[in-house]
Amino acid sequence: MLSLNASLVASLFGGSAGGTTAGDAASAIVALKAAQAKGAEAKGVAAERRDPVTITALKQFETAVAKARDVKSALQDPRVLAVLLPAMGLADQAAYPGLVQRALLADPKDGKGILASLDSRFAAAAATLDLKAKGLAGLRDPALLANLTKGYVQYQYQQGLDVQNPGMADALYFIQNAAAKTDVYGILGNAVMRRVVTGALGLPAQIAVQSVETQARAISARMKVADLQDPRKVQALAQRYVMAQAGSGGGSLLSLFG
Repeated sequence: MLSLNASLVASLFGGSAGGTTAGDAASAIVALKAAQAKGAEAKGVAAERRDPVTITALKQFETAVAKARDVKSALQDPRVLAVLLPAMGLADQAAYPGLVQRALLADPKDGKGILASLDSRFAAAAATLDLKAKGLAGLRDPALLANLTKGYVQYQYQQGLDVQNPGMADALYFIQNAAAKTDVYGILGNAVMRRVVTGALGLPAQIAVQSVETQARAISARMKVADLQDPRKVQALAQRYVMAQAGSGGGSLLSLFG
């Protein structure tokens, strides 16, 4: 199998290995594979745990939770949300604190409640936290705090990967969670999954303003949802996504390497 690297891409498409869009696309694939290499994540997460900024954020989170009057006031505290949302995979919802509070305090078992109309990540978070039943005690549970710390540190590590290669965090999330989606609406109901799939398939961002049915047809016409059960095809979609994020040169690469 032909190995991809920036030098090869530069020779195929012209330009220098370090400065062309095609080179960036190839580098993105190399970076994605490196992030999936055995021990890479453990090493990166271990380093992130020692980062002063990460340590400070976690200490502020623990202090805020310990001093909160009740669960609602905890969910209004920026120090709590700064760790809680990334740890639960909801960092992109930080601009909507009111919605976050309503969603995380909702009953995850209510099939007709607010969670039914939101991104599926909210339902998963509400079920994990179970704040509707446990209240503030849920946020103070040592086991949960340990898991939130782990999730936050992992998020920070992946954000570091994004600095060098945009889309890496999304791609890794997609690889880890794709097999759980068994229909196209499951993809559309999760903002990260939708972003990766539509990006990998070359669908414009503006498709989000169209009806869910139209979006579903557009995706179904370009891929089989059953492909998400095939690790090789999931990997290929993730690679297409990071290549697309790297720039338009990824289109030429895809035509050659599929």
